[in-house]
Amino acid sequence: EVQLVESGGGLVQPGGSLRLSCAASGFTFSVYSMSWVRQAPGKELEWVSAIDSGGGSTSYADSVKGRFTISRDNAKNTLYLQMNSLKPEDTAMYYCGQGWALPLGYWGQGTQVTVSS
Repeated sequence: EVQLVESGGGLVQPGGSLRLSCAASGFTFSVYSMSWVRQAPGKELEWVSAIDSGGGSTSYADSVKGRFTISRDNAKNTLYLQMNSLKPEDTAMYYCGQGWALPLGYWGQGTQVTVSS
């Protein structure tokens, strides 16, 4: 079965950093583009970033460009999202999933990121 398990979320102050991880199993991770998406309470799901299967191409939402970096380690079947200069508006549940853009295929259970002073 396909499994995507996000981790690394937490409570951080504005301006702080977090590194999210997504551990994948049950499919050939290295042939899929992958994305991070997020959803804040009362808001629609927002696509955040994507990376192609080999990690050579990346894309970012305007809201996170210059602050977030997506990467992957295909040998470890793991996707990452390095988040720097965090803002309160980044507060959301973050999910990883298969695909370059919405709608995604399989996605995980999410990890909560809260940015607050």
